[in-house]
Amino acid sequence: MSLRGEVCVVTGAGGFLGKRLVRLLLEEEQAAEIRLLDKQVQPQLLESLEDCRGDTQLTVYEGDIRDGEFVRKSCRGASMVFHIAAIIDVKDSVEYSEIHGVNVKGTQLLLEACIQENVVSFIFTSTIEVMGPNPRGEPIINGSEDTVYECALKFAYSKTKKEAERRTLEAHGELLQNGGRLATCALRPMYIYGEGCRFLLGHMGDGIRNKDVLFRMSQPEARVNPVYVGNVASGHLQAARSLKDPQKRNAIGGKFYFISDDTPLVSYSDFNHVVMAPLGFNIQEKLMYPLWLLYTACFLMEMLCTMVRPLVRIVPPLNRQLVTMLNTPFSFSYQKAKRDLGYAPRHTWEEARKRTTEWLASELPKERERIRAK
Repeated sequence: MSLRGEVCVVTGAGGFLGKRLVRLLLEEEQAAEIRLLDKQVQPQLLESLEDCRGDTQLTVYEGDIRDGEFVRKSCRGASMVFHIAAIIDVKDSVEYSEIHGVNVKGTQLLLEACIQENVVSFIFTSTIEVMGPNPRGEPIINGSEDTVYECALKFAYSKTKKEAERRTLEAHGELLQNGGRLATCALRPMYIYGEGCRFLLGHMGDGIRNKDVLFRMSQPEARVNPVYVGNVASGHLQAARSLKDPQKRNAIGGKFYFISDDTPLVSYSDFNHVVMAPLGFNIQEKLMYPLWLLYTACFLMEMLCTMVRPLVRIVPPLNRQLVTMLNTPFSFSYQKAKRDLGYAPRHTWEEARKRTTEWLASELPKERERIRAK
């Protein structure tokens, strides 16, 4: 099912995944218009899309997703929303009111705008972190959408994404102003890597400061399945095509899907080494400190931060939930997305690894110079 003639809104269009999705829509579909919604959209992004724009109109909407009037204006006349925009924060460095305002209130305002402006399809970019891991570090290996897992979420990021996902799925079937019905679904990608991934850049910078030795924060046996950004974008496109298909619309509406690919199971730290080893980086053989010591240190830092928070906000470099996430085997299958959405990874692991390493190689001199200049 084609998106030919559709008017699509992409929130977070200037971000890591958003840029990739916009390009894919331009390359594979003939949408009438794609609206790029973000706080700021760089002119260079629009210039980079000229080679594949064709007859599709690109319109920039710069503003705050918490502004109801702005959101409603961006949805007016649209037929589909890809909601990618979010504050991603795994260190709890952002005030809860800020992250809740963007991740939850922003999503709610978008859903309300869809109902008011008769937008028929809404795809929400969720995250694997709405699933866990739980504070006990109980593993999931090759899990599915039917996996039962008890988890009290601790991160403000995972809490707010879970709440936004819940609201999205509950909005499926809502009556639109014109009498139609809204169809929604959510995608839960694994840790996303690829060209433009700021987390990889951060790890590379830490390695440069440590004489080209990457820090080990994950035990080798804590295997996860990262997913390439190009395959996540493809998953969004397949979800959009499925929601447009009258025979699939109600079957997938109101459901969530894990999006992974054929990237080998590997720990977070060892994944960093896999894509950076060709650039001359080594990795520490063992964790910097035993896990029990890391947990103890994190607990003490968290207590200290809580005590001084009325006076000053201090963000510790590590917290117990992050240590748990980095050291818990946690992987999921994409078979349900394959069956229901027709999703299949279009980029092989070899291709994804090669592209990621080449991008890191292009960034390496700039990163060395930036660190040297400090």
